[in-house]
Amino acid sequence: MTWTAEDWPIAPSLNQFSETPPGAVGATGTGPAVWRPVFREVRLAGFESFDAFDSWVRIGDLDDASLASFGRVAGEEGLSICALSTSRRSPIADDPAIAVENLAYLHRALDAADGLGVRTICMGLHEPLTRAQVEAQWFWHADGVRNPLDDREVYERAVTAFAELGEHAARLGEVISLELYEDTYLGDGSSSVRFVHDVGRENVGLNPDLGNLVRLHRPVEDWRDTLAAMAPYTNYWHVKNYIRDVDPATGAYFTAPSSLELGFIDYRAALRTVLASGYEAPICVEQYGGDALSVSATNMRYLRSLLSQLLAL
Repeated sequence: MTWTAEDWPIAPSLNQFSETPPGAVGATGTGPAVWRPVFREVRLAGFESFDAFDSWVRIGDLDDASLASFGRVAGEEGLSICALSTSRRSPIADDPAIAVENLAYLHRALDAADGLGVRTICMGLHEPLTRAQVEAQWFWHADGVRNPLDDREVYERAVTAFAELGEHAARLGEVISLELYEDTYLGDGSSSVRFVHDVGRENVGLNPDLGNLVRLHRPVEDWRDTLAAMAPYTNYWHVKNYIRDVDPATGAYFTAPSSLELGFIDYRAALRTVLASGYEAPICVEQYGGDALSVSATNMRYLRSLLSQLLAL
């Protein structure tokens, strides 16, 4: 499939709506009365599609009638669903019972995506925020749960889980994209490539979500090296940006959310890299803080401008 700058699917995540309705986390148990205003707001911001991030509505937990209603209401508001991103549903969670449930949920999410006609599903190995992360101004100011990087048994369980999910997805004509995330087996460019090779399924690729690393208050791999390694395997892409600075005198780091255009990552160069590797998949614009939907819309317009230039070269 070949898209132009004008029709390339560029979609917002809906995690900024995760506290809808007030006092509840997510909107899974609600329905069209809550979903429709969100869809309308997204369409009025200039989007034609969205990523059904399950931090807002847990797509894998909707019954058949609710799932059909979700898709129907989105369509009535002029939106398609370009992808489904699952959030913090690691199939190797520290608690074995949670790991089993997460794996079952990921299988349900694949079936739900199929019911909605969605062919791209993003998954990962990151786990729910710790108390310290929840209490921090920005959750990345505190360390999260780490994969045991030297535990071969746990690593093999992760590989086996995603190979199993990949086979399920292949039967449905879907692709799975594994998200770059710090302190997991997908923690940098080389580890992500090694992991996806070990999974060994053609429909399982990578999501080089560079912002997940750039925002950390510590030394990180150069984003150019990360992307160069992951680009040939990239089948979906979360994009976001941050201001990043370090004081060489004290070693203190500072990061804060930014628009794509103004942050630390040069997305003109990043987009050129993935296009050169043959990237032809939707792009999800994410944002934390402030008016996230408006910043996402600004980022969408910026990406379309870049695409119009780079595709003409």
